[in-house]
Amino acid sequence: MTVHHYKTAGGKRLVLEYIHSLSKKEILDGLSVLQAFEESRLNDINTKTWRGKIWEAYFYKHNRIFYFTVKGNDIYLLHACRKQKGKTESFDSDTVVKRAKELENELSVKLL
Repeated sequence: MTVHHYKTAGGKRLVLEYIHSLSKKEILDGLSVLQAFEESRLNDINTKTWRGKIWEAYFYKHNRIFYFTVKGNDIYLLHACRKQKGKTESFDSDTVVKRAKELENELSVKLL
C-alpha cells in the first residue's frame, strides 16, 4: 500500500511531526501503525470508521490517526491527535473535515 501524508504548503508532514512529538513508547507504536499501513496489514491495528469513508487508527495512550483509502492501494493520512473526553475535539474534527474536503476535490472522490 502506498501511504500519502497530508502536507502543508511548506511541505511539513503533520502526522509524522505529531508522532515524533510523543514519548518513546508512543513514537514506536505510532510508527508501527504507519508500517502496518505500508505493508497492507490493516487487520493488525485497531481501527474503526469515523465519518463517511474516513477511518481512525488508535495507538498507545489514546492517540489516533485519521485516514482514508482509495481503490485499496493508496492510503491518505489526514490528521493525528490524542483522543480526549471520549470524543473527537471540535478543532481536530474540523481539521480532518477540512483536509478531507481538499483531497475530495483533488482526487475526485466522495469521503463525507
